[in-house]
Amino acid sequence: MRLTGGEARGRRLKGPRGQWLRPTSDRVREALFDILAARVEGVLFLDAFAGTGAVGIEALSRGAARAVFAECDRRALRLIAENIALGPWHGRSEVLAGDVALTIRLLANRPARFGVVFVDPPYETELTQPLLAGCVALLASAGALAVEHRSGRHIDLPPDPVLTPLRTYRYGDTSLSLAWRRRDEALP
Repeated sequence: MRLTGGEARGRRLKGPRGQWLRPTSDRVREALFDILAARVEGVLFLDAFAGTGAVGIEALSRGAARAVFAECDRRALRLIAENIALGPWHGRSEVLAGDVALTIRLLANRPARFGVVFVDPPYETELTQPLLAGCVALLASAGALAVEHRSGRHIDLPPDPVLTPLRTYRYGDTSLSLAWRRRDEALP
């Protein structure tokens, strides 16, 4: 695995040994950041179900102000820490260990909101309406929600008037579904 852009473009990251984890491929990561483009610069970025941390680290490389990694697997948490240590991102990152759905609910109690929320659960995990609603609640004005999932699987967002509907991009058996939070209107 290599970073596909930004200040650390080409830097190798550590990956899992064996089949216990499915990291986001370089191709899909590069496509994600091509789609997000300038939305990443200077934002708070959430990498939920972070795995190796490659997506959040890619965001840092591409100019995100800070990245938060949410993960429950101890082996993945070690990989995230090792990958963060490979670059100058230690002071710009936070790793939250534990149940990701609970972590998302706890993050809602913080005042900071995320410019990008990236969610990549194991393909067999059901993306529940409460989990997705929690992700939407974490979005800053004009923030983006990106969900990586198996192609052919439909993602249903909870009804929310502040969201622009999902658009799905397909890359083989992996798809990215994105929605955007509308920019907050100025108060009269």
